[in-house]
Amino acid sequence: MHTSLKFTALSLGLMFAANALAATDLTVVSFGGANKAAQVKAFYGPWEAKGDGKIIAGEYNGEMAKIKAMVDTKSISWDLVEVESPELSRGCDEDMFEPLDPALFGNPEQYVKGAIQTCGAGFFVWSTVLAYNADKLKTAPTSWADFWDTKTFPGKRGLRKGAKYTLEFALMADGVAPKDVYKVLASKDGQNRAFKKLDELKPSIQWWEAGAQPPQYLASGDVVMSSAYNGRIAAVQKESNLKIVWNGGIYDFDAWAIPKGLSKDKAEVAKKFIAFTLQPQQQSLYSQNIAYGPANKEAMPLLPAAVQADMPTAPQNIANQVQIDVSFWADNGEQLEQRFNAWAAK
Repeated sequence: MHTSLKFTALSLGLMFAANALAATDLTVVSFGGANKAAQVKAFYGPWEAKGDGKIIAGEYNGEMAKIKAMVDTKSISWDLVEVESPELSRGCDEDMFEPLDPALFGNPEQYVKGAIQTCGAGFFVWSTVLAYNADKLKTAPTSWADFWDTKTFPGKRGLRKGAKYTLEFALMADGVAPKDVYKVLASKDGQNRAFKKLDELKPSIQWWEAGAQPPQYLASGDVVMSSAYNGRIAAVQKESNLKIVWNGGIYDFDAWAIPKGLSKDKAEVAKKFIAFTLQPQQQSLYSQNIAYGPANKEAMPLLPAAVQADMPTAPQNIANQVQIDVSFWADNGEQLEQRFNAWAAK
């Protein structure tokens, strides 16, 4: 009798252990492309190698409506999502993401300012920059004013089809200093000024929507310059002559967030995974696979000097950039995107 009881207890224990292990598989949804490939090498692979469960990797385009629908219907199928800062801020305000205890991530001093947020943790810094094909241009552009100068630099321009970044670049092209961009953009006059500046360039614009498009447009000669994500350009620099102008770039974090209503067990594992991705070793591995800056400053010294030079967070690169103003876009995004769409459709 005792042995059979013992057996049952043992088999039950094993069953629970097996279930617990099965339950720790995480569905992690990111933006795909070169960024996802770097995450696989730096985060997913090493996490699985530790025996903490499988990572089921998904992709999306940042559609908040999908997350909102999951949270509203309490049918959470994503355990962890990668979000840009404005969406993180909005999702946090709208109660779409689980709050995170900053203590999970150790000393706040070791992170780039702004990385650790109420409902998310920034795990890399990226910039939207001016990029150009040095094979196609006799003179190198140095600013957004050059980007707008179609006489000196004839040819098409690539811009992201959206108000965010595009309006800031228009103001910088019109002479606004990076540090003053959001002050100007906050007023009706400033917004009108940005759209007026965009009017000048409209006939020369080729819009892009996916991060993979600017390097393709530049390589094929469809455009002579484009706004682009710095990591996408860096990824093809070995086999092309694409160059980055850091001056006037806009930098931002991508953060991990946990959809609100995820089961307690899953949420605990998701939090452990976030903390794991923020360790200096993992951060440095990530930045060696894509030119996005580590959010954990202690990862910088672990990078080879040549890699450090390509980081948005390198002191010489960040000097003339502006951090995206998350609260500005949280407050004005909807109205400005609507205005932008109407303007672009004209």
